[in-house]
Amino acid sequence: MLLTISTTHEPATDLGFLLQKHPDNVRTVSFPFGEAHVFFPEASDTRCTAALLVEVDPIGLVRRPGRGADGFSLAGYVNDRPYAASSFLSVALGKVFRTALNGRSEHRPELAATALPFVVELPTVPCRGGEAVLRELFEPLGYAVEAHPIALDERFPEWGDSRYLSVRLTGQVRLADLLAHLYVLLPVLDDEKHYWVGDDEADKLLAKGESWLGAHPARDLITRRYLKHRHSLAAIVLDQLADEDTQVEAEAETEAQADKPSLNQQRIGAVVAVITGAAAAKVIDLGCGEGRLVQALLDAGVAQVTGVDVSPRVLAKAEARLHMDRLSERQAGRVTLLHGGLTYRDARFAGFDAAALVEVIEHLDEARLGALEQVVFAHAKPPMVVVTTPNVEHNVRFAGMAAGQFRHRDHRFEWSRTEFAAWANKVAAEHGYSVRFEPIGPVDPEVGAPTQMAVFTR
Repeated sequence: MLLTISTTHEPATDLGFLLQKHPDNVRTVSFPFGEAHVFFPEASDTRCTAALLVEVDPIGLVRRPGRGADGFSLAGYVNDRPYAASSFLSVALGKVFRTALNGRSEHRPELAATALPFVVELPTVPCRGGEAVLRELFEPLGYAVEAHPIALDERFPEWGDSRYLSVRLTGQVRLADLLAHLYVLLPVLDDEKHYWVGDDEADKLLAKGESWLGAHPARDLITRRYLKHRHSLAAIVLDQLADEDTQVEAEAETEAQADKPSLNQQRIGAVVAVITGAAAAKVIDLGCGEGRLVQALLDAGVAQVTGVDVSPRVLAKAEARLHMDRLSERQAGRVTLLHGGLTYRDARFAGFDAAALVEVIEHLDEARLGALEQVVFAHAKPPMVVVTTPNVEHNVRFAGMAAGQFRHRDHRFEWSRTEFAAWANKVAAEHGYSVRFEPIGPVDPEVGAPTQMAVFTR
């Protein structure tokens, strides 16, 4: 099985520094299942490619010491293990590129923290669910995906295609993130692992998916498949991911007086005041989480409120918060909860008087903001859009926050007031909106308020 990673970042040979492998050498690492070889088919200032070739010995696997004698099985000797990307490749990648996977580089630390252009090629990928699942897993992470099915037998085209795809991924991403995506998602595509999945696999998944899994639209699918459908273990991971969704600023926020409303309460109150002040009758909360804003809008008398979130588990908590199983028919008609992602055009998002994006944009990679803008401002295009996001300048006022630390570990960025205004003004100009800005929370004369809000009006 083969994996190649190429870059055109100049000098491209920096890839060798990032991977801690010299382009002139071939590195071989032994595993219980075979050997992995790292080499560089090309290495110039303009383009560099690193290849990971994994040779699996299926006969050795069957005959290895300690394996129970269960009689002859042809499948043990004749299978796709030596050729198709799977958990074997994932394990090899995790070991031979361990330092790069952890985001460290002794010689190029600044590059290890920088998103670079990469092309990944996997000639043979087993994919349960086909190309649709491949795209479902990689496109939300910002990759351009090319996939070509592999015929069962080219001599007999009437047999159709196999479950294998030839895959090419292109993206601008940190190398550590790229390796983490591959490490987790290769066995997810195959929907199989060659080893026993114990409790430590849940810790691996949370560690490797720390910066991206919580916000991924397919995180339930990823979690179940990665943990080999161990439902109790998957439930623990999904519960932890769902809890993290509701812990924004939980460690950073400290209130001077216990009787003051929390920043989250102030934020919801400000958004509700803007929306009700505009007499909006139909409102959609994009990224509704556990439904706190949905509940507040209903309590404020908004006629119809729809909440959207990528997590079915979080939506289940929203249903419980709203007591949807006990609502009268009239009350149930006022509220709807939808499962959906915010970076894909969805006809269900249209027809509302106002849309809210409360502490949502900072959970997306900045490269994906353009897709969100198209979904909300170009296609759904409600008369009003309310967006809130942290003011990174105010972080120095939170006790215990280190320099450069974000308020939540799933935040991909946090903007200053100038950066937020530049983005909002650009969006407004491109899509026919005017925009005004309001602070939320106590306004510090030097660093401003903790939360910044933009109100877009068509």
